[in-house]
Parts: sequence; structure tokens; C-alpha cells
Amino acid sequence: MGSVLVEGLGKAYKQYPNRWARLAEWIIPFSKPRHQLKWVLQQINFRIERGEALGIIGINGAGKSTLLKMITGTTQPTSGRIAIEGRVAALLELGMGFHGDFTGRQNVFMAGQLLGLGMEEIAGLMPAIESFAEIGDYMDQPVRTYSSGMQMRLAFSVATARRPDVLIVDEALSVGDAYFQHKSFDRIREFRKAGTTLLIVSHDRQAIQSICDRAILLDHGRLALEGAPEEVMDFYSAMLAEREQQTVRQERLDNGKVRTISGTGEAGFVDIALLNAQGQRVEVIETGAEVTLQVTVEAKVAVPRLVLGFMIKDRMGQAIYGINTHRLGRALERVEAGERVVYSFAFRAALGKGNYSIALSLSRFDSHLDTNYEWRDFALVFHVINIKQPDFVGCAWLDSNLTIERDATPELAAL
Repeated sequence: MGSVLVEGLGKAYKQYPNRWARLAEWIIPFSKPRHQLKWVLQQINFRIERGEALGIIGINGAGKSTLLKMITGTTQPTSGRIAIEGRVAALLELGMGFHGDFTGRQNVFMAGQLLGLGMEEIAGLMPAIESFAEIGDYMDQPVRTYSSGMQMRLAFSVATARRPDVLIVDEALSVGDAYFQHKSFDRIREFRKAGTTLLIVSHDRQAIQSICDRAILLDHGRLALEGAPEEVMDFYSAMLAEREQQTVRQERLDNGKVRTISGTGEAGFVDIALLNAQGQRVEVIETGAEVTLQVTVEAKVAVPRLVLGFMIKDRMGQAIYGINTHRLGRALERVEAGERVVYSFAFRAALGKGNYSIALSLSRFDSHLDTNYEWRDFALVFHVINIKQPDFVGCAWLDSNLTIERDATPELAAL
């Protein structure tokens, strides 16, 4: 229970040149079609096994929400088929199924029945729903008086009141406070451990990479890429910059990782190295070692402004630390064609043991989305070992100092 199969899925809407053409098609049988089909999704194929988590990403208008609506059955596909095993709970449009004039409690009963729950079952789950939503007395107030965050709290609490076989979550979780978002993702992780299959649409890189096993990228209604969450998110970031007529390519490295490179090519990386305290190139460093990231850049043409940034990521692709010369107030102005610049970032590798990668960015301003000269993921990969420091857990070495004070009781002091 809990598998999802999508085969050859497509969705098209009819477009008429005017309202009279629509009317003529209705009232004149067997006449030629007076509409054109506007395809919003075409030839979508994927399968999710029980307990898997799939992330769905893409720019606005790529077809993400339409795909989820077809999977949940609120929209019928034009072509292809969908096969789902198990009970489905979905959190799509914020407050979908809620009536503004009814109280939160009344809406819980209505929404619960839409999910296939009986009245007695909903009544039994009501205390848990109230406790998780944490909206207090508003539970008995009309939903129209709720903020968007309160609507999301109640909708999520109802949708997850009983563990579903398949849980589908759209961008609704992006609404509301950070506390409830953390609380919601904790529940999602608990469901995953218990065997719930998850489909999640989000632009949050951390959410996709920390929860999902795989990800798919939708672009102009088609499945553009499917793979590991980090690879797909890297390609998505590069694709956003591609709007400025930049190139995007991917390379598979010797360690199996996929490197994404994008940019206009007006400036690029010539050499990238991680140096130890003696100036030697290294790939393995000790926790707390003094190292230097040295990057050589060449301008292919004259560029008005040059900003270099780097980001250290752990083996799961989560950002550990990132900075650029714009934020440091060290951006270079008017770099001439053929000019080479050597950047040296010296820092203490206060990192836990494990594998790390460095992503590099050359751009005009703070964001690589504004004139991206070159963006390179996995520009450099290195390994951190811990031999000299106490064994600790995590990516950050805080080198904490410990003091302990014991206050002996009178009985012990007399002995």
C-alpha cells in the first residue's frame, strides 16, 4: 500500500478564439472542432514505491500543481493514467475545502469526511487535531477570521490526523511561522519512517534534500530531469539563470556525483585549489586545520563588475557556510578582457569528519541570478578527518570549553 504510478500523463485545456466559437461547438453536433488544445503537461512518467519521498520542483507555470491535482483526482487527465494504492491525504491550495462562514471545528468535520473519515472517527481525533493546530479559541470562530498561517495549521492538522498511505503536500507549508513549519516537517518525517509515501512540491532546497529520496524537475509541462535531489536542485538553480541566455551543462565526476555548470562564459574559473598551511594542495584535512581556498579567475571579455562567492556543502548537499566578495565589500570593478585574478580565502576548517564539496559562483552582484558568468557545483571535493580533537557529532566543530562545579551536600562533606 502506498505506491504511485504515473504513465504517459498529459493535461490539455481547450482554447477558443471567441465565445461564439465555443457556443457553436456545443450546439452544432458533428461539426469540425473550433478550439485548439493548450497542453500544460505532456508525457509525464514516474513511479514511487511504498515509503519513498519524491520532490517536485519547477518554476511557476511548469505544471506542478496541475500534476498534484490529477494525482489526487480533483482534475481529470487528458491522456495517460494514474494508479495509486492506499489512502491519500493531500494539502494543496491553502484552505481548500474550508467554508469561511463555518467555524474551524465545523470545517474539521467537513474536511475529515472528504478524506474518508466517519463522524465518530473525526470526533475521536478532534482533541489531537486541536492540540497539533494550536489555534486556541479560534477553533470555534469562523474560518474567514483566520490568518493564512492559521488556515494552514488547521488544514495540515486535519490532513495528517491519521497517518495516510500517501501524503501530498503543495507549497502550502511555506505559509506561516517557522515553529509550525518545523513541527509539520517533524510529523512528515515520522510518517515516512512508518511507511507513508510522500510527494512534496517546494522551492525550499533544504526541505527537498533532507526529506526526499528522489526529485523531478518540470519545465514547460514536461519532465526535464529526474534524479538525486541535490543534482536536480543544482540543475534547477542553473536553469533559473539560463533565462539570461546562459549555457547549462552537467558532468558526471569520478565519484559518481553530477556537477552542474552554467553561465554566460564572459568570465570563468582557471584553477581551484585547497591549500594547507604550507601552501600545498590537499584533499584531506584535519578538523580545525588552517586552510586556504585559492581560486584563479579569468575574464574572457571586459566585465563591469566581478563578484566571487563560494559555498561549502556537506555530503547531503546542505549548505554549511557561504560568502561572496560583494558581502565582504570587495567586489572588483571594471575587469579587462584577458585579466586574471587570484582570490585566496583563508579560514579555519571548523568542520566535523566527513565529505564536503565547494560550489563557486562568478556574478555581477550578490545573486548569481543577475548576470551569472559561471556557476559551478562540486568545483572541489575534500574530506575532513578528526584525529586530534575529542570525537563529536555534527558538521560544526564549536570547540566548546567545559567547566564542572560540584556542590557537596552537608552529609557528604562530614564524611
